[in-house]
Amino acid sequence: MIKRPIAIDLFAGAGGLSLGLEQAGFDVLAAVEIDPVHSCIHKYNFPNCGMLTQPIEMVDGSSIRKVAGLTPRAKIDLVAGGAPCQGFSLIGQRALDDPRNQLVKEYIRIVEELQPSFFLFENVKGLTVGKHRQVLEEIISDLQSVGYSILSPWKVLNAKNYGVPQSRERLFLIGAKKGIELPDYPEPENINHITCEQALGDLPDAEDFEELLCSDEVPFKYLKASSGYSSLMRCTNNVSWKYGYKRKWNSKLLTSSLRTNHTEISRRRFIETKPGTVEKVSRFFKLSETGISNTLRAGTDSARGAFTSPRPIHYKYPRCVTVREMARLHGFPDWFRFHETKWHGARQIGNAVPPPLAYALGRQLISVIQPDLEQPGESISLGDPNLLKVDMSSASKYWGIENPIARRDRKNGSKKRKQEEIEALRVANG
Repeated sequence: MIKRPIAIDLFAGAGGLSLGLEQAGFDVLAAVEIDPVHSCIHKYNFPNCGMLTQPIEMVDGSSIRKVAGLTPRAKIDLVAGGAPCQGFSLIGQRALDDPRNQLVKEYIRIVEELQPSFFLFENVKGLTVGKHRQVLEEIISDLQSVGYSILSPWKVLNAKNYGVPQSRERLFLIGAKKGIELPDYPEPENINHITCEQALGDLPDAEDFEELLCSDEVPFKYLKASSGYSSLMRCTNNVSWKYGYKRKWNSKLLTSSLRTNHTEISRRRFIETKPGTVEKVSRFFKLSETGISNTLRAGTDSARGAFTSPRPIHYKYPRCVTVREMARLHGFPDWFRFHETKWHGARQIGNAVPPPLAYALGRQLISVIQPDLEQPGESISLGDPNLLKVDMSSASKYWGIENPIARRDRKNGSKKRKQEEIEALRVANG
């Protein structure tokens, strides 16, 4: 069997970066994610990847190597991840010493401990401008101090230029151990941008299925033949899998498509909103059939009110897009599953690096590593479907950790939580 380069995914979420790197030719052997529900989704889609569901502060290089099945001296080719960062500048002080930027320091610590040949660091575009620039400069300086050269100048890449039907700008830093050749950033693909119709046009209307009022999946038949982008998402040929492992999945199920019960007032507003503009009351963006999606956001986690992601309005139907349609707009193939709820599912997509963009970056790294790659001949089964249905309590129990919401509740009180839940339901129902 041909040995593939080894990657570790920090702050992994549901696995957008993991998927793109796998498709590029890496074996992602371990992932670290603090949210137990996200960890369950990652485990479902990547059943052979070791998972550490812990705060990054509690993780060290040896524990990552152990869960990845690696010896203490085994070579690691890549450490990748997007450490959340407040980007706060303190006059006369190091910005990374601010407690709010602790996660970035932990990322650098893990890189130093694992000593990979390369690292890939992802963050928001805002880190490159204004007072936040101090944080970026300190990140680069600290990574250089632990033995890495940084590809310069750093770049902000837009996913729309790499086969994703969405405008999404993110900063990427690429580093290599001093003495190892650095790759280049991927060049924008010389193609027309994928449109919303090309991404979603072959999918049926979720509101045609009563079952999707209480379930996120239903048997169905495609009404429209696939080609181009939709064919890639439906995995109708070997090209769809790139250098990733084929999954055994049921292509006759429409998944991640739980419906939203919008009011008739909301529906009228959605109809009256012009494509490519923002609906005035909900502030939801209405997709254009011939355009691309706005940046898909994650909403907030349970510690900040559990507000649902502001999913855009479908260009054809008077409703917000489903989680599956969000996945299409983000570059996730149809076999990839998310949590059955709209809140968790949308968060998992909004927080993810679009897989096609991750693939483009991964291929640049592969071009320097130069392994003798071929498409894997084996297919792997997806994980336990129960992982798609867990709540925070059962997910925490699955990983053997304390419930993060329980910690928040003891701190903030149940009255505030109840108010947040009511508001979250109001937003979700339009």
